[in-house]
Amino acid sequence: MATGVEKTYRTGADAVGALRGIDLSVSAGELVAVMGPSGSGKTTLLNCLAGLDDIDAGTVLLDGESIHEMSDARRTRHRAETMGFIFQAFNLIPVFTATENAELPLLLAGRPAKEARAAARDTLERVGLGHRLDHRPTELSGGEQQRVAVARALAGRPLLVWADEPTGNLDSETAAAVMSLLRELHAEGLTLILVTHDEGIGAAAPRRIVVRDGQVVADERRAGAVSS
Repeated sequence: MATGVEKTYRTGADAVGALRGIDLSVSAGELVAVMGPSGSGKTTLLNCLAGLDDIDAGTVLLDGESIHEMSDARRTRHRAETMGFIFQAFNLIPVFTATENAELPLLLAGRPAKEARAAARDTLERVGLGHRLDHRPTELSGGEQQRVAVARALAGRPLLVWADEPTGNLDSETAAAVMSLLRELHAEGLTLILVTHDEGIGAAAPRRIVVRDGQVVADERRAGAVSS
């Protein structure tokens, strides 16, 4: 739950209000598409709600706990234990194999190496990369790299996944496959909040939030949308 969230970026004497009084509540198990024009504050909203960026005012509660009042160590551990992140830029480590990239968040969260390796491989199998486990990012196509990024986000079986344009770099066929997987996992109980410019994804989401000029200007629940 976000209440009165504000975020301002300052460069010298200039100040830009990226988020302006955001109030938002998302329940466990929801699939929410966040949409809006470029520069509207979508990614900033995701980062602030997830605790990746600090906020200037307001409160963000996750499971009743204020994420921005946690210590850095506690916030990092909370993210590692309960959240997954999918970024448009993939953010894969180039010298690591697909398996090593997918298992890294689990190792950082303190999972035993053998358990982390098994979870990473199982998840890569699930996203259709069982034949590419030992390939590095430079040996993978863009679609395969995004599937590694999805596997990395999901290997720890998080309760909540934040996705920033998860299909933005993909061809239509691969994008459809990634969204099919995310909807399947949502149907199993995953909470999914994704930023997207894709009107098709927005139309299919059970809930669509529209952001413009740092404010929520629409919050629509779509009875006819498909979530699985």
